[in-house]
Amino acid sequence: MLHLPNLVHDLGVILAVAAIVTLIFKVIRQPVVLGYLIAGFLVGPQFEFIPTVTEDATIRVWAEIGVIFLLFGLGLEFSFKRLRAVGGTATITGVVEVLFMLTMGYLTGKFLGWNQIDSLFLGGILAISSTTIILRTFDELNVKTKQFASVVLGILIVEDLAAILLLVLLSTISVTQQFEGTELLFSSLKLFFFLCLWFVGGIFLIPSVLRRMKDHLSDEYLLILSVGLCLVMVIFATQAGFSPALGAFIMGSILAETSEGHRVEHLITPMRNFFGAIFFVSVGMLIDPAMLMKHWPSALVLTFVLVSGKIVSATLGSLIAGQSMKNSFQTGFSLAQIGEFSFIIATLGLSLKVTSEFLYPLAVVVSVITTFTTPYLVRLSGPLADRVERLLPQKLTDLIHRYSSQAQEISVSTSAQNELRKFAYKFILLSVIIVGITLLVRNYAFPILKENFDSRKLAASFTFGLSVLLSGPFYWSLYKSESALAVKTGSRFNFLSLALNLLRLLLCLTLFVFQFTVFLPGPYAVLIILAVGAFGYWKFPHHLAGASDWLEGNFVRNLQGHQIKAKSFHLLPWEAHMATYEIPQNAVYLGMTLESLKVREKFGVSVVLIERGTSLIKAPSRDERLFPFDKISVIGDDEQLLKFKGFIDSTEETSEEEASSIDYGLRGCLLSEESRFVGKTIRDSGIREAADGLVVGLERGDKRLLNPHSNMKLEAGDLLWIVGDKEKLKELF
Repeated sequence: MLHLPNLVHDLGVILAVAAIVTLIFKVIRQPVVLGYLIAGFLVGPQFEFIPTVTEDATIRVWAEIGVIFLLFGLGLEFSFKRLRAVGGTATITGVVEVLFMLTMGYLTGKFLGWNQIDSLFLGGILAISSTTIILRTFDELNVKTKQFASVVLGILIVEDLAAILLLVLLSTISVTQQFEGTELLFSSLKLFFFLCLWFVGGIFLIPSVLRRMKDHLSDEYLLILSVGLCLVMVIFATQAGFSPALGAFIMGSILAETSEGHRVEHLITPMRNFFGAIFFVSVGMLIDPAMLMKHWPSALVLTFVLVSGKIVSATLGSLIAGQSMKNSFQTGFSLAQIGEFSFIIATLGLSLKVTSEFLYPLAVVVSVITTFTTPYLVRLSGPLADRVERLLPQKLTDLIHRYSSQAQEISVSTSAQNELRKFAYKFILLSVIIVGITLLVRNYAFPILKENFDSRKLAASFTFGLSVLLSGPFYWSLYKSESALAVKTGSRFNFLSLALNLLRLLLCLTLFVFQFTVFLPGPYAVLIILAVGAFGYWKFPHHLAGASDWLEGNFVRNLQGHQIKAKSFHLLPWEAHMATYEIPQNAVYLGMTLESLKVREKFGVSVVLIERGTSLIKAPSRDERLFPFDKISVIGDDEQLLKFKGFIDSTEETSEEEASSIDYGLRGCLLSEESRFVGKTIRDSGIREAADGLVVGLERGDKRLLNPHSNMKLEAGDLLWIVGDKEKLKELF
């Protein structure tokens, strides 16, 4: 008798049970993630009525792979451009909410008598909301186009970045078993350094490689390449002392910036769903009913703290950021749950063996409860905000409105602020690159040269020269970089320009001293530094300038080469904002012009932007047509955008019987003097709407017009050639 490997047996059981349970959850319109958790409980050791998993260790390996692909997929949806575009409102609200929930979680853990590590992990678990549950809730309640929804999605991006930082900090605390500010600061700076280094290196190299290989990027090869890059970055992150999940997230974010980002996301989705399902099932396998019965009061306390804390902190943060009271309430009520990253943080505690056994199943139970409550909270938030606003004193309401308007106006950056921000970004990135090159040469090139040279100082001198050679273009870019402020002639910029010039000179000198002392510490360091710097500046200025321009130009081209993203905004003093929709592939209006759709007349919105592949159509003309997968950006208030979304989502849903009964074709229709269409233009006649057809030809006496203009007036005796539903045309004429 043949022996079936336990891995195949376990996967078969997991996937079969997961498929059945998730199908039931889809029918009852509940999140698929909950189905996976229930399936995990059913195949786990606590439930003995159906076949259970035999090798937990193997499933844990698959679950770790699931975390990698889950974070890789989140990275593909993340994008550094989206982080830059979330604006001050989402950033302020996200920071306030995360810090508040970290504190509340820690204090709640201590109140329940837990140890310090359990309390810290509880704070991390409660701080991060669920992207999956929120998006599903918004879709079901049809509120994705409302202004508060765009703020919530921006906050989720901030939370994703906070979760990555929490994974690093909690790992550090777990290893050292100490809560030291110096150690945490070092870990944060280390994370920031590697994020910048990986981001710059990835953006510089990967888009260029993909561009050169564009003709060879079949779906199969692109999938293999993307997964390979993801796992290579996982290896780099692990060797640098970070979690594998961080490496996967970073590579996903880098690939999201390339021209193939959407394609990679599409290809990776089946793998992410497959391994993600195994991960969530493995989470459900750890649910222990006996432990939950023992700790059920704690579960209720945590649920109350989570819901109330999220509502209070996110609402308060949103008000501080300048949002209206209603938007702030809706934002706070939308974020009151935990999800994917919370499970990953809880899994980290188990894998490091630093958290108690009860923490993980408690997190699962809180997630299950808040998943069910989220839709009701979102639905309740609007009416509750209106009621609270009516109950508040009029002076306080006016004060909040006035503060919101002033905050929105202040949030608009001035040109000086934008230039300072660009200047700071450039300084930070160039400094990180120079330090990164120095450390790479020191750790990899120096050991090799030391073995092949008799003198250690000689090997150090060669590696120092190599690091200077590789860093030269970046030193040049740093030294010659000038903010646009420097060219302003107004007196208000004179002092600022002088300060920036001194700052870049000081930074160049500091980095050069650091680079030299890494290789050749000694009393003559300063003299050698000055000699080498003067020689390089005098002998190779044109080479350095050329290399610097090429490197910077290639980086900027790769960073901006994917797409130009439309930034969402709030149009004052009207309650209007911008929303973006994707045109379905089976929409009923495909190929029609904006003029014929009468978007502004019917819905009150304005079309300001159309993204089509890698091209961008700004302020599209009335003759622009809509095609499948176009991304169309429009401006309107919540009610107008909601109506427009209903139109955008309209697709042909004709059954086979209906389709076979429709006689659609060309028909000639003669206009009599009594016809109701005489004297009207083709556009105003309503023929298109009434007959689902188009006037493709017109005969008037001896004249024959093909595709007559929609402004043409119809006259008695005209013979119209119309492509449409012949039965409807027969009724019309």
